[in-house]
Amino acid sequence: MRSASGGFPRVFFYVQHLLGIGHLARASRIAQALCADGFDVTMVTGGTPVSGFPGPGIRHVALPAVVAGDAGFSGLADLDGRPVDDAFKARRRDMLLAAFREARPDIVIIEAFPFGRRQVRFELVPLLDAIAGMAERPLVLSSLRDILQERSKPGRDEESVALVRQRFDAVLVHGDPTFAAIGDSFPLAGEIADKVIYTGLVAAPPPQPASERFDILVSAGGGAVGAALNAAAIAAARTLPQALRWCVIAGPNLPQADFEATVAAAPENVRVERFRPDFPSLLTAARLSVSQSGYNTVCDILRAGCRAVFVPFTAGGETEQTARAMRLQAMGIATVVEERALTPERLTQAIEATLDSPARPAPPLDLDGAAKTAALLRRLTAGAEVGRLARESAVR
Repeated sequence: MRSASGGFPRVFFYVQHLLGIGHLARASRIAQALCADGFDVTMVTGGTPVSGFPGPGIRHVALPAVVAGDAGFSGLADLDGRPVDDAFKARRRDMLLAAFREARPDIVIIEAFPFGRRQVRFELVPLLDAIAGMAERPLVLSSLRDILQERSKPGRDEESVALVRQRFDAVLVHGDPTFAAIGDSFPLAGEIADKVIYTGLVAAPPPQPASERFDILVSAGGGAVGAALNAAAIAAARTLPQALRWCVIAGPNLPQADFEATVAAAPENVRVERFRPDFPSLLTAARLSVSQSGYNTVCDILRAGCRAVFVPFTAGGETEQTARAMRLQAMGIATVVEERALTPERLTQAIEATLDSPARPAPPLDLDGAAKTAALLRRLTAGAEVGRLARESAVR
């Protein structure tokens, strides 16, 4: 498959992570699958640099980094915690437009927007305007997880629909509609149904056998908001039988003081580490996972078939992780402890109950979303009709 210019299709992939690393990790998995399928990928990132992402073979443009100003995502700050000003935003916008012109893509993928990441409208709307003014413009796709954050501000959903209809050719929903359809969390989904294409969940490929075995694997994603979970897990490890082997993966973004406190508090049967690239492999040998319920962690757990205790992240009014965890609890393959009710005692009880319950097989969900995204892009660049792909993907 080659682009109109005669080379392999060029993809310009924009992703902005603000707090955790989930958006970046999912986008990187997709980008790696595109590279493996012969696409020429440029990824533009705008968050805190994370070692290993976006990965080999991907041309990487790093904009000046911004992070969430607070847990409610109400503003943007630079890496020193200073609110960004108009000059900072203009510099990012100009860099993004220059990178787009240099890449000359056949396909533009924008992660989360316009359903989220409104904080970076200052650069994405100019990008979309520039594309709209081109004589021969690339395909423009939104890359979206399966469960969206519920919106409380009037008019936001209507704005998203208008932008999709005006500026986007399709919305790639990286989920299995038998687990979660976009309409479950986006009330106006019916107005864009002809543009929504489900890809399947973007899980990592089946992992290699685990090099080590732990009974209980504790993780908090990037770790930026994982201190309370780590502390409760360490306390639970002191109460539960010492024969259990634990690994607490604190996360690369956990503040250093919190990481050192976690290490100092850990008993002998608990290993504390910043990051484990073989996390998916470790899950295959673990008896139980204790984690938040972010998209990527859940995909890894489903792939491994590991039982789970979830403590969904809810700060700042976040609803997405709770919705995902409650679905899995209803399937009988997870136990949920609410973040506001998290105590060492409650976590200990949940761990004991889950370990004592009979294991159930993982549900037969589509986990091959990365490779299927590449296949869908092949069909789109070959002229496949978006509405037809949307109808096909909604039937499982």
